[in-house]
Amino acid sequence: MERVGVKDLKAHLSGYLDLVAQGEQIVITEHGREAALIMPISTERRAINRLIEVGRAVWHGGKPKGLDKRIRISGQPFSETILEKRQ
Repeated sequence: MERVGVKDLKAHLSGYLDLVAQGEQIVITEHGREAALIMPISTERRAINRLIEVGRAVWHGGKPKGLDKRIRISGQPFSETILEKRQ
């Protein structure tokens, strides 16, 4: 994992983005302290973006609002299953 200061990041941004595109993570420091992390887009996010591109999903940037009322789930809630497994 590479570390880079803000000033160096600004001066060489495209080079650092190339590294991230190759799978590297870059820690951004400000006055010697870690301030942020730049990392590649996850495979899950890429999959969601593909679904959006082909019209199979819609997202407007907000948090999910819950299940569609037309969707029925059988069995017990997942949270109860987790609690049972923890015992």
